[in-house]
Amino acid sequence: QVQLVESGGGLVQAGGSLRLSCAASGRTFSRYAMGWFRQAPGKEREFVSAVNWSGSRTIHADSVKGRFTISRDGAKNTVYLQMNSLKPEDTAVYYCAARADGLGLSDAQYDYWGQGTQVTVSS
Repeated sequence: QVQLVESGGGLVQAGGSLRLSCAASGRTFSRYAMGWFRQAPGKEREFVSAVNWSGSRTIHADSVKGRFTISRDGAKNTVYLQMNSLKPEDTAVYYCAARADGLGLSDAQYDYWGQGTQVTVSS
């Protein structure tokens, strides 16, 4: 069982930066691939970024490539999403998720979810 708690969301102007954190509980955090997804009002949840269990492999959606970076700290049981050059279209609720396998791009592949944190980017 893994419990996830996101933090770090907020209101930022376009071009600004935010760093989201996802703290995981459970002794087996290191065995899970971690992902970030987001859902804007009226839209379906979409994949943002993912990192494998060791942190050696990452993948990002084309819409955030070059602006967002995902990383994990095993000692702190935490995964991060560094978001730079934010755009108004990045506005969404951001969710952290865990899966007991390799990298996944679909939310259906993930087993555990956090409650989400709101990110709002003003123009």
